[in-house]
Amino acid sequence: MVFAWSAVGAVVVNGVRLGCREAGDPSGRPVVLLHGCGSSSRTWDRLAARLSEHRVIAVDLRGHATSARPGHYPLSSLRDDLLGLLETLDLRDTVLIGHSVGAYAALDAARLAPERVSRLVLEDLAAPPRTAQPSVKGINPWQVLTAALGILTVRQDYDLRALASLLRQLARPDAGWWARLGQVGHPTLILSGGPTSCIPPRRLAEAALALPDARLTTIPVGHRVHSLAPDRFATEVLSFLAQAPVGAVS
Repeated sequence: MVFAWSAVGAVVVNGVRLGCREAGDPSGRPVVLLHGCGSSSRTWDRLAARLSEHRVIAVDLRGHATSARPGHYPLSSLRDDLLGLLETLDLRDTVLIGHSVGAYAALDAARLAPERVSRLVLEDLAAPPRTAQPSVKGINPWQVLTAALGILTVRQDYDLRALASLLRQLARPDAGWWARLGQVGHPTLILSGGPTSCIPPRRLAEAALALPDARLTTIPVGHRVHSLAPDRFATEVLSFLAQAPVGAVS
């Protein structure tokens, strides 16, 4: 059976139109799904079908799919768009599930609005390097681009400037990002794609140690874990959601 979203629409936050899809139980606990570079909200079809008891909201990031293409793509704008979405829809006790740059935005949003978030699932989190280092040890922009292009093969459904800008920013060292991880106390599941991913597994292990309440699981299929191992990914997520304590972090 082909999965169908119950509603497809948009919200305007920070002056930017964000396309979004909803499914599941409208009265259930909200789960917001955030895709990575070059993808769209449709990438979550299989996971959304497994989250039927929740209110599932999948968002198209700015510059992608049905969302606006403002031409301005700082990493902070993805976080601010997510914060605006949570406020506009008045979402609380929210589970944020993000892939790659979507995970980056989810983590930063949880830090700034902890009262609206209950827990985090960070799939192959686009963690920046701490310091300048050889590209082979950092986030490999070309490997990320290859992974992103593998998602959309029919047509370019994103602003190429968004991909170029976001990948360039993610490749820069950011010691401040690492220093702020200790401020995020939400229960967190980090999922690594293993050694073939463009995100170094060691870096995700370091992020898991830096977060106060995080655990790391590896599914060694590469960067797009939810697409390449959908059943195992969903099983890990559902198990984590069942075990994590209920209630937002204050």
